[in-house]
Amino acid sequence: MPDFQKYTIEERVRWGDVDAARIIFYGAYIRFFEFAETELFRSVGLPYSVMFDELDVWLPRVHLECDFHHAAQLDDLLEVSVYVGKFGNKSMRLDFEVRRKGDELIIANAHFVLAAVRRDTFETVPIPAELKLRLAPYTKTKK
Repeated sequence: MPDFQKYTIEERVRWGDVDAARIIFYGAYIRFFEFAETELFRSVGLPYSVMFDELDVWLPRVHLECDFHHAAQLDDLLEVSVYVGKFGNKSMRLDFEVRRKGDELIIANAHFVLAAVRRDTFETVPIPAELKLRLAPYTKTKK
C-alpha cells in the first residue's frame, strides 16, 4: 500500500475530445490533467486565486511528458488521478494516471514539471513551504 494518496476526478470522454474514429484525441488528456491538478489544489485549500494572491507565486508548466498505452473512446468514463511525484527546490513534479472507471488498466500516464516563479518578474523562487505542507498527503515519498 502506498504511503501517499492519489487525488482522483472523473471525466467523461465527450464528442469534442475524439477524432473521426471516436478515439480520444491526445490533446484532450492535457485538459483532463489540468482539471485534476486544479481540483487537487482546491481540495487542500489552495485554489489558484489563493495560491496566486496569498503565496504570491505562479506555477507555469516547464515540461510535460505523456505515454499512451490504450485508446479511450467516446463516452468512456475516465478516472484521472494526480499526486506529487517529487518536490525540488524551485519546482515540483505532478504525476498523472488515467484509467476507465472501475478498471485497473492504465490508459495513459503523464507528468508535468511546474516551476515556482514570482508573479511580477517570473524569476524562479523556492516552492512555498505552505504548498509542500498542504500537499504532503498527496506526495510520494522516497523509499
